[in-house]
Amino acid sequence: MSATAAETTLTTYLRPIDRDGLAAFAEKGRANPASRGTNVVRTVCEGQYRTLSYVGDHAPVVVDEPLHLFGQNTAPAPGEIALSALGGCLAVGITAVATWKQVKLSRLELRLEGDIGNPAAWGAGGAEKKPEDMGFQEIRVTVTIEGDADRATLDAIVSQANYFSPVANTMRNPIPFSIALAD
Repeated sequence: MSATAAETTLTTYLRPIDRDGLAAFAEKGRANPASRGTNVVRTVCEGQYRTLSYVGDHAPVVVDEPLHLFGQNTAPAPGEIALSALGGCLAVGITAVATWKQVKLSRLELRLEGDIGNPAAWGAGGAEKKPEDMGFQEIRVTVTIEGDADRATLDAIVSQANYFSPVANTMRNPIPFSIALAD
């Protein structure tokens, strides 16, 4: 190649989703805004804190605790799995909104940090705490995103995905929650 030849930049885009399928799914939501689905997970404890959560016909999601919390450190801790769910949900939303706006993404990465403590020792004789003082006290998400749009458009995509994220909204908003022994 000669010194006078023009440079060429090749951009590889992430594998796209079906835009027509997304539009049909959105239309179903507009036609029935009260529609819901149900996620079902079966979690089985192997011993100590190691659990296997079965979701559909997928390999089980393994959860454990680190050694300093008396686990075997064989898998992520529950809070890390919760952040993983949030990251996955936000990535799905960002991809959907970008597809809807016809923006091709070439990079999408999320870094999630959550401040959490367990001075109550899971209710096993630790500090007396109120529910609102336990769990994540702050979550920070940093999004690295690149595509065929300017920064303002990419920022708007991320903001819209955050606003409509089912998992983010589950974490932000109180919801009815029940737990009971099986019959």
